[in-house]
Amino acid sequence: MKLLEHESKELFRSKGVPVPPSGGVIDSAGKLASALKRAGKAPWVIKAQVLAGGRGKAGGIKLAKNPKEAREAAKAIIGMTLVTPQTGAKGIKVKEVLIETGAKIEREIYFSVVLDRKSAGPMIIASAQGGMEIENLVHSNPDAILKFPVDPTTGLLDFQARKLAFALKLPAERVGEFVKLAKNLVRVFVDYDCSLVEVNPLVLTPKGLVALDGKVVTDDNALFRQPVLAAKKDHEASALEREAKKHDISYIGLDGDIGCMVNGAGLAMGTMDTIALAGGMPANFLDVGGAANEERVTKAFQIILKDPKVKAVLVNIFGGIVKCDMIAAGILAALKKIKLKVPLVVRLQGTNVEAGRELLAKSGVKLISADSLWEAAQKAVAAVKEARN
Repeated sequence: MKLLEHESKELFRSKGVPVPPSGGVIDSAGKLASALKRAGKAPWVIKAQVLAGGRGKAGGIKLAKNPKEAREAAKAIIGMTLVTPQTGAKGIKVKEVLIETGAKIEREIYFSVVLDRKSAGPMIIASAQGGMEIENLVHSNPDAILKFPVDPTTGLLDFQARKLAFALKLPAERVGEFVKLAKNLVRVFVDYDCSLVEVNPLVLTPKGLVALDGKVVTDDNALFRQPVLAAKKDHEASALEREAKKHDISYIGLDGDIGCMVNGAGLAMGTMDTIALAGGMPANFLDVGGAANEERVTKAFQIILKDPKVKAVLVNIFGGIVKCDMIAAGILAALKKIKLKVPLVVRLQGTNVEAGRELLAKSGVKLISADSLWEAAQKAVAAVKEARN
């Protein structure tokens, strides 16, 4: 799960990482005056809160020297469609901004902690050259990028942090301060089950080191032990994806028009690929899980059918622990609770498959049966084409 800047800085504060004084997040210029008061003395920085880099160049970050400039900046940013290299041409609409006190920057540094999959542990990536062009630096001057592996059981040790400080050519009087900050950023990474903690830039100011920006990505699979993070909104998820998550159903919306209900992530991926090979496009990834019972199947149908793009539904279920006849009974019970207005293709395979198919055939429910996945995909594509005509 990706956190917005102000959410990332909340985690930084919890571990003692210095960040600029904040006036909080506002969603209208009418709330600006109190936010400026909370932030402190001018100048102030008004920052769009979206999941995209390059906000400054795109007009999503503005410096204000007085309340009038701050109000103009807030009005300009809130509601704008921010287009950066990371958003694509469509852009992202800005719904809120973060108000912070400006910092007197003496120097910028890049600092991040990432999950290094080769060593299966945290890796610090840092550079003495921080700022907006860090992505280009990787290509133009790779030697300027420093990498330090970290043992997650011990965290960053003092001597390792000092070695990094010297490599970054920090002034001697700032080394002790940097050691504490670097150790705390690694602690954020480990304690919150992160896959990325990034500060760009980490700035030197007359008053000390400050994390001027913050980017945190956490591991969704660890949310069960992270109640603080689990309570936060998933900013990338759609309303349907959030609804599915509440019911422990794995769902990701896509751009196609054939809704998919499958049990098992691998089978779901194979189903989507087969639909594409048959000339169609899946409308979603949906793994209903191993217990494809009436309740879960009903909720899965409801989620799929809320997508207006869906013109047909393909159910591809493998009966293992839950036998095919039980799955068929669950599907029929679910169909009594919902209004199915699009063609339904059902393919069952596995234990008691013949009994399951017989239940569906004798039910009187209007559906299209298929023996193989390839046949099911072809029939779903054909049903969509017929619906369009």
